[in-house]
Amino acid sequence: MLGEKLYDITGQVTGTRVLPGAGPNDVQLEVSFAGTGKLLGTSTVESGSYTATVKAPGVLHAQGQGLSLTADGEAICWHGFGIGNPTGKGMAARWRGAIHYSTQSQKYARLNATAVVFEWEVDADGKCAGTTWEWK
Repeated sequence: MLGEKLYDITGQVTGTRVLPGAGPNDVQLEVSFAGTGKLLGTSTVESGSYTATVKAPGVLHAQGQGLSLTADGEAICWHGFGIGNPTGKGMAARWRGAIHYSTQSQKYARLNATAVVFEWEVDADGKCAGTTWEWK
């Protein structure tokens, strides 16, 4: 069951890079992004990246990580994975998946023990937006 909304972010893809895949006919695409948002009501600046591969026609798989820096000086890392579907021209895609947060911050310490699910959308121009929720 979905619980509390934890995070909203909007941003922009800042770079892409093609990497070798697992086999001779595979490639991975590394996508980097930056944005701003609100984590538990506090303003944040975020940088992140994920590596996407094609699993089957119309199905993408990604693993990623990122860092959110809050307006009050706290750092929160995340690691996750997701399944995506292309939605239009270029790299436009819709993603759904799970992440976990990690922080040394006492203020945000409860995130260390919280299972989290996300929605992430990227349009053809590289604009991106996402939301995370506690998963109870």
